[in-house]
Amino acid sequence: MTGLTVKRITGSEAELVFELFDKYRIFYKQASDINLAESFIKERLNNNESVIYVAFIGSKPVGFTQLYPKYSSMRAVKNWILNDLYVDEVHRKRGIAGRLIQAAMDFAKDNNARFVQLETQTDNYTAQKLYESVGFIQQQLDTEFIVYRKTVD
Repeated sequence: MTGLTVKRITGSEAELVFELFDKYRIFYKQASDINLAESFIKERLNNNESVIYVAFIGSKPVGFTQLYPKYSSMRAVKNWILNDLYVDEVHRKRGIAGRLIQAAMDFAKDNNARFVQLETQTDNYTAQKLYESVGFIQQQLDTEFIVYRKTVD
């Protein structure tokens, strides 16, 4: 997509994702609360508890993904959970989510992870199709969520 860029943001850039994070929470049937979105994102970034990539069209943020570390003592590595992925509704179906996932996978590879893991609701067929199309493999299924994993190449 022309004009699309994806970049990792820092704590000083947290405001770029507040509105998108609030919309993400609304998508999952949570009440809108921009103050909660702001404090949650600031805390994650300022405490180095997550990594956030934001997709931009021009200078406008249109999507994001947030990764959390997952440690493996046996393998002595840090892997990553792609916990949040959201693209603003008016910008969907343009490859933005795929670009955000690729940025997450590149980050994981650069940080010597073995895999990236994510989960989605069993009725979120659009997300399932996307994840499977970019190589995520179903690992576990329960009545509410499907867990996917992709090995870092």
